[in-house]
Amino acid sequence: MTDKKNLENIGDDVCEALIPHADAIKRAKTHMIGEETYSDLSEFFKIFGNPTRLKIISLLCFEDLCVCDICETLDLNQTTVSNQLRILRANNIVKYEKEGKMARYSLTDLHIEMIYKIGLEHILEKTK
Repeated sequence: MTDKKNLENIGDDVCEALIPHADAIKRAKTHMIGEETYSDLSEFFKIFGNPTRLKIISLLCFEDLCVCDICETLDLNQTTVSNQLRILRANNIVKYEKEGKMARYSLTDLHIEMIYKIGLEHILEKTK
């Protein structure tokens, strides 16, 4: 709980009433998930914290691609792309299918595309 002496150097964005609302707290607690789930979710979002992985995800939102196509499109070497794809695969973000000697990558499901596109939409709103 916040006390008055801690409010001395805090801006206008802090509640000064210092009176918890038991009914609101009770309602809010019903929406809390387990600590392990919050931890897993935090780790999931960290995957999106790398520009190269985001570029790969952005490409795969539009079309399934082989590793060579991803490398050429992003102007990156195969080692770099393969390392990022390995991380994305390990976290169930992308999957691949072998077609002869070629490995064609795709997003695991629509959720990944939605997360990417909603995040991008949010960032682009700031520029308007």
